[in-house]
Amino acid sequence: MKALTLTMIAVGSVMLVAPAMAADVSRAPFGKMPDGETVEGIMLTNGSGMQARIITYGAALQSLLVPDRHEELADVTLGYPTMEGYLAKGEFFGATVGRVANRIAGGKFTLDGKSYQTPLNDGPNALHGGTKGFDKVNWKVVEVKDGAAASVTLRYVSPHMDQGYPGTLTVTATYTLDENNMLGVDYRATTDRPTVVNLSNHAYWNLAGEGAPEGAMGHLLTIPADHFTPVNATLIPTGEFRPVAGTIFDFRRPKPIGERVRTNEEQILFGKGYDHNWVVARDLSREPRLLARVEEPNSGRVMHVYSNQPGIQFYSGNFLDGTIVGKSGRLYRQGDAIVLEPQMFPDAPNQPAFGSVRLNPGQTYRNSIQFRFSTVGE
Repeated sequence: MKALTLTMIAVGSVMLVAPAMAADVSRAPFGKMPDGETVEGIMLTNGSGMQARIITYGAALQSLLVPDRHEELADVTLGYPTMEGYLAKGEFFGATVGRVANRIAGGKFTLDGKSYQTPLNDGPNALHGGTKGFDKVNWKVVEVKDGAAASVTLRYVSPHMDQGYPGTLTVTATYTLDENNMLGVDYRATTDRPTVVNLSNHAYWNLAGEGAPEGAMGHLLTIPADHFTPVNATLIPTGEFRPVAGTIFDFRRPKPIGERVRTNEEQILFGKGYDHNWVVARDLSREPRLLARVEEPNSGRVMHVYSNQPGIQFYSGNFLDGTIVGKSGRLYRQGDAIVLEPQMFPDAPNQPAFGSVRLNPGQTYRNSIQFRFSTVGE
């Protein structure tokens, strides 16, 4: 049952007692792991009806109901209706990705003079932590809260040399839903020896609604970045900071994604669409800053993406190939959703100019992400 608080309202000389909105948390089994371990689903609900379901498998956002300009709710993130889909072909739907999000060239890096090899799961490179990254493990629920905001905190302890990474890493993911229709995802990590960490969330967004026939290519995208990091044929950054001015990578003003994604530009051909990092800043910030804005014109839904990280990976759903049936019972096709991942720059362990992803004992890694939802009128 939703928690109820009381607010005193003055009407003339009479004081009325009125209920105030409060966010609520509920828990239920979502499915089971192959060994029989239960995967939980935690539902966060706010007073305006917005709902976020987080599952413990991959600390993933499984669904998110968001109102449009007419207050009609739709699920705006891709995923599966049951655990069987996540286990068969995960696709990182809504998942927490790490230890190192994005790509590491050859799966190799050097730390304090010692070389490390992580599993190759993306051609010649490592992607999102390896063959069994944080998206493929069952996290533990350590805290739930309701009240002014609803939240759940999940934890995973990654042992020393898990997927080839040094150090025992203790990670928490806290999802928070408040009364202003903001979904927060706060990642933190500590280690017992030097390691590398770059966590992010891999939700696939379609603000028209998951499974909507028009897909996501009509979304208007804004990224306040003057540069991006071009890639080679295996999608590893070349090390260059290339200006966006005069290119199809210039999203400093709102642009329809589909207007630019079908082109013979070499960078687009490499990734079969957009799969690149935009450089919003060169360093971490104390507080979350704007990294992207997305607007879906038909529904009026708007999503602002904030984080304390300096980069955002924009992926235009290039490898959705019509072989997955999602929650709506419809096929997911190329361009049916987009991904916006706040993070440090790809292959940072091998490219010092990109900034450090090193984490030492006594330090706390943090990626504080906010997805702020609103609408624009007709």
